Amino acid sequence: MLAISKDPFIVYTSNVFAILGLRSLFFAISGLMKLFHLLHYRLAAILSFVGVKMLIEDFFHVPVAASLMVIASILVVSIVTSIILPGKEEGEVPQVAMKK
Repeated sequence: MLAISKDPFIVYTSNVFAILGLRSLFFAISGLMKLFHLLHYRLAAILSFVGVKMLIEDFFHVPVAASLMVIASILVVSIVTSIILPGKEEGEVPQVAMKK
């Protein structure tokens, strides 16, 4: 249960601070998702990558540098794609071709 430290106070307080940090990171990313409309798809890809990496860790070791490169490249591609391909404005109604 306590892999790094045997002191329960250290373990529980570090987990509390990690959760608080993730909470603030969530609000920062949710603000960025308004700017970059394709970011939520890429965040799903990053979470999938990390999940698969955790599942195959017993069979194949993925170096930390390679993981960081994959995550950074996914984020960069998402941001650049969101800038190049602008999304719909919030109040804009999509144009539908009418049949004649």
